[in-house]
Amino acid sequence: MPVQRFAPMTKDFATFDCDAHVTEPPLIWERAKDFLTRDELDALKRTIWWDADSRLLIVNGRAGVGLGSPRKGGIPGTMRVITNAGPGVKHDIQRALNVRNLNPKTALTQEQVAYLDHAGSYEPKPRLRDMDIQGIDQVMIIPTEIDIYPWLEDALGAKAFCRAYNEWAYEYTRADPERLFFAALIPMQHPDYAVEEIRRVAALGCRVALVRPMDAMGNYPMQPKYEPVWDALEETGMVYGMHPFPAFGSSKPSGYSEQYSGAELIRRTVATAGLPHSFLTNVQNFQSEAALWVTVVLMSGFFDRHPKINAAVFEASSTWLSFLIDECDKAYRLYRNERQLPPLKKLPSETFFEHCMTGFEGDEAPPARLPEFYGDILCWSSDVYHHDGDDAWRAMETMQTHGLPKEDQAKFLGANARRLYNVQAPVSIIRERVTEIDRPDWWPTEEEVRAALRPEAAVRQP
Repeated sequence: MPVQRFAPMTKDFATFDCDAHVTEPPLIWERAKDFLTRDELDALKRTIWWDADSRLLIVNGRAGVGLGSPRKGGIPGTMRVITNAGPGVKHDIQRALNVRNLNPKTALTQEQVAYLDHAGSYEPKPRLRDMDIQGIDQVMIIPTEIDIYPWLEDALGAKAFCRAYNEWAYEYTRADPERLFFAALIPMQHPDYAVEEIRRVAALGCRVALVRPMDAMGNYPMQPKYEPVWDALEETGMVYGMHPFPAFGSSKPSGYSEQYSGAELIRRTVATAGLPHSFLTNVQNFQSEAALWVTVVLMSGFFDRHPKINAAVFEASSTWLSFLIDECDKAYRLYRNERQLPPLKKLPSETFFEHCMTGFEGDEAPPARLPEFYGDILCWSSDVYHHDGDDAWRAMETMQTHGLPKEDQAKFLGANARRLYNVQAPVSIIRERVTEIDRPDWWPTEEEVRAALRPEAAVRQP
């Protein structure tokens, strides 16, 4: 049996993964009847439902929408991008396996894809075991199908689904409340429903309310009708969690053209330009939605109106942020006499540093070079089990390469997130890296990985 080996590493601080993912399992729908009213359950069935017979997610009456989160076990000949990145499944390993899939003779079998479909994405106990290997002491779990929920057309159905997901996520964290935390989905289709769910999950100890930066159906979060939602966040002390997504637009009603996110416009541009590769959208989509949201909340005086709210910018990297905030400060100084909105009480940069934090991923090097800017606003995210995810050891390697002091590493990798979420570090922490993982016989060899990393390896042969 082959063994995957890693360089020894140690740490003496607790890490907190501010943004990692679960993939929504069929159990969410199977147990919904236990706590929804009959009207809510009927609305859920009309709005978003996992059909066990066809194994399809049905959204607004359309089948097969989304990334197929409820499918467990993988599909032969594919790398399931939402459950791949478990312990040791680094990017180079994924590359080698993707290259295998280019040839039908070497494509992954059902047994192999099932091995790569990590159970921790659905179940807490396997996740805790994975976290021990990944150097992750605590984690905030976030759902995968974030692009779908804003497009749910029935407000009662959206309310029912958010409760169904949040109940499941809460139970997931009960496996170890000291290490596992969940971010709640909020039904922004109706402000009253959103307020009700915020107060309900806050009573369960939830720390984060998730709202996409661009909602849908004309419901941009900064509209005045949502003021009661922000009042509820202030009352409960929950963090406003802003999580962008690639914005496929697959759930958009036919003919709807009132509102687009920056990410969706990028996707359309890429498609019409004849550039089908997904890396262009991955690079730009998350950042465009996040940058628009940051600009709007800072320049509109959102935090002046709601001074008790803190916010987290998830999964958009962070290197762009220093430039954007500088531009906001410059625009404020240049145009403040022309503003039609009330004057801002502080510079946009001062407001961000007081109220917001931003996530970053372990291979993102610039923050390690700028601790004077990022020192108090940076929170590490693994993004596991999604394909671009990685562990805490990788983040430490990046920081150490650029000479970041250990005290800043401890803040970036855990202390800042715990301060934002108001949680304590666990009593015991992971101190040493697991240096060996036993692998099946079909695991890529070092020679295969090196060969797969060559550019020509990704070209499908006739």
